[in-house]
Amino acid sequence: MANVIDIAGLPPERVVFSPSPLAELGAALHVLSEPGHHPGLHGWATATASGLKPDLADRLHEADFLWRSARCDLLLPARPGATLTEELDALDRLDDETYLTAAFEISCSISYTRCRPSPLVDAGARARVREMAAARGPRQAAFVDRMLKDPDELRVWLRRLLEDCQQAFFADTWQRVRLQLAADARHKAELLQRKGLAEALTAASAALSLSEDGDQVVADKLVAGRTTAAGEGLTLIPTAFGWPHLLVVQAPGWRPVIQYPVGSPELPAPAALELVQLRLEALAHPMRMRLCRTLARGPHTTGELSEAHGITPPEVSRHIAVLNKAGLLTTRRRGRYVLHQLDLTSVARLGTDFLETVLR
Repeated sequence: MANVIDIAGLPPERVVFSPSPLAELGAALHVLSEPGHHPGLHGWATATASGLKPDLADRLHEADFLWRSARCDLLLPARPGATLTEELDALDRLDDETYLTAAFEISCSISYTRCRPSPLVDAGARARVREMAAARGPRQAAFVDRMLKDPDELRVWLRRLLEDCQQAFFADTWQRVRLQLAADARHKAELLQRKGLAEALTAASAALSLSEDGDQVVADKLVAGRTTAAGEGLTLIPTAFGWPHLLVVQAPGWRPVIQYPVGSPELPAPAALELVQLRLEALAHPMRMRLCRTLARGPHTTGELSEAHGITPPEVSRHIAVLNKAGLLTTRRRGRYVLHQLDLTSVARLGTDFLETVLR
């Protein structure tokens, strides 16, 4: 499974790396709503949340469906501006139908990749939005009803909320990270010019790649989706608040946007989805779990494992082959004997790899 962005015929200059204050604010708000996703930012999240005034904290809770479980497309601008005000002005220029459809897209939509009518003009879409909002609680239901009844008033309310976040904590946060993000975007743009898009994508994230024919950008995520950058271009936005998430805007009619976490030495490279699935499947068999228990204690030959577990050497070899293919064993030769041992480092990362995979 993967997110695929078709870029056939897209000139390199239509691929843009740029920081975005609004996207970084959206990422920061997500961290405040789901600190468990971001253990490395626990200190920032705790300090920031404790410093919020009660009124601002309540308003953030009221609207957090825009950034909690996923990020609303409104918070990932396709054409980043130099300031938060500039990007909020661009949102103000959207018509009500486009604005509300994007706002409700993640939390109140069955399909993310299919064109849908606006809930402002379609009774069925409006009923669906209200039903899904009600399932998420009375606060979200009330918020959605207010947006449907008076979009202009809620748009003003949401802008004021983001501006209050800017004043309360984000101005200082942005001042701290903006130079890092600008440097990262500049570095990726230089890689794009000197070495090509494949090199720039890999540098941005190990979960991003270019197809062999060069016509598709592929994001290794646990979700399938497809969109095109033809005629629109592609925007890649670095974030200091993103890991382990890799966000892809692929809504029909929107310029594709990828928000990638800025790499640092302490962050592990993301494991491929296929490898995580392979390892989970390898450990699902009860006999392989029993073999792992033995192999965790030290190196063993196939014959030793056969005798210890009461199965034939060919059966042991088949199980060992599965565990080896999943990268869960180390193997070394001692004379005419081959010794197998559990790779404790790979096994210890399995839970983290799984969590990063489903959150990516």
